[in-house]
Amino acid sequence: MNTKNNAQNHHAVCNVIELHIDSFIAGLKLVGYAAKTLLKKHANLRKFANWRRRLKRPRSEPHEAEVAEFMASSCQPAKADRYLASTALLGFLEHLRHHGVITPFAPTAPDTAALRLERRYADFLRNEKGLAESSIRFYARLVANLLDYLHKERGTTAVRRLDATIVRRFLFELGRDRSSEYVRLLAISLRSFLRFLHVRDEIRNDLTAAVPTVRKWSQPGVPKKLTSAEVNRVLDAPHRKTAIGRRDYAILLLLARLGLRACEVLLLQLGDIRWRTGEILIRGKGARSDVLPLPREVGAAIARYLRLDRGVWPTQQIFLRTNAPRVPLSGSASIGHIVRRSMVRAGVERPKHIAAHLFRHTLASRMLQQGATLRDISEVLRHRIHRSTEIYAKIDMDSLNEVVRPWPARGGAQ
Repeated sequence: MNTKNNAQNHHAVCNVIELHIDSFIAGLKLVGYAAKTLLKKHANLRKFANWRRRLKRPRSEPHEAEVAEFMASSCQPAKADRYLASTALLGFLEHLRHHGVITPFAPTAPDTAALRLERRYADFLRNEKGLAESSIRFYARLVANLLDYLHKERGTTAVRRLDATIVRRFLFELGRDRSSEYVRLLAISLRSFLRFLHVRDEIRNDLTAAVPTVRKWSQPGVPKKLTSAEVNRVLDAPHRKTAIGRRDYAILLLLARLGLRACEVLLLQLGDIRWRTGEILIRGKGARSDVLPLPREVGAAIARYLRLDRGVWPTQQIFLRTNAPRVPLSGSASIGHIVRRSMVRAGVERPKHIAAHLFRHTLASRMLQQGATLRDISEVLRHRIHRSTEIYAKIDMDSLNEVVRPWPARGGAQ
């Protein structure tokens, strides 16, 4: 009797799963997969469904182990075909889990007091401090590490057990063998969390004073920059007869002509381009929004990309992947990759640890050479504090030469 019931359940689930194949393929079509690719994925899913239907097992739900078993039994010698089939099958399992057809792969994490505290702190950073999501992830990760350390030392994650000793030991242990800049960021985020706990009455005493100060040079080195010739070579690097080249060219122009940050390029939406007035809305750090003039050259490049390559997709973000899935570019590293690729093609040497921001420094340098003041540069680069702009005074070598004192001649100071 049990065997008969298991077989009935197995075939019932098979029927439900097969009904979702078409909706899964329709979803792939919406994000830009080619018709030929969709046909291959659909064929592999049907083969997998038929293979499962022939199985005589009590387990009724598909899983990754079954996909591996199916792939081992299928005859697909070409590596590309095997990869396409594997990604289709694994993606289909995620689709089924997302729609509640099969059990989630991993159990949902318990809703503990520590997790609720992390969420409240993340909401505080997002809604009251206006931090970017990347910064929130960094801060939240530190909170998780601190609570783990507290549990290891005191056997509990209750933040009322925090004290100055725990805070210092945690920072020293987490910052061991790290750069001073990384440790400085740890200290800043740790003070922020401790201040949040005290204000929200989660801890009795303000423990921010227990976090040591990490030294940072108030005047860093001279910012790296490109020459005008190097900028032009980088802008000429993308192949503008291709879709990816036209997209990359528009992105590089936004960096070079407006000095945008990588995250600001990613956040640009279709409605941010005000074509009639020749303006562009920039969503910057700290939930700040600014309207800047849109140079004709930049507007023309964006318009060409939108008209020829972007197409109509269910997203407002301007810059998308050129290959399927056609989803928005994400992460500042994607912009950095475009810059690095273009600089390699242009034969322009790139300083270590900097890519997209290099154009920002270069724009400030050019403005100084053309007679702009530091206040002008601060407005164009949208600095919230003028001290952030002071580093560019080091770039203006001609003005610095006018105020430098001559080196003592023979017989002078020794």
